[in-house]
Amino acid sequence: MGRIGMPEIIFIAVLILLFFGGKKIPELMKGLGKGVKSFKDGMNGIEEDINKESTEETKKEEK
Repeated sequence: MGRIGMPEIIFIAVLILLFFGGKKIPELMKGLGKGVKSFKDGMNGIEEDINKESTEETKKEEK
């Protein structure tokens, strides 16, 4: 397997355009964007929970 070059990328883009059609692609990208945003929000929520728990543990240890 070699690297993916510009001709391969163009070929894949043309296949996607033919497979889904021009009207479906914006809808697919919108759905993909919402999915990525939801994933990032979930990851930020986990980080906040971890930080909150560590802060609470630190406060308990100080007492």
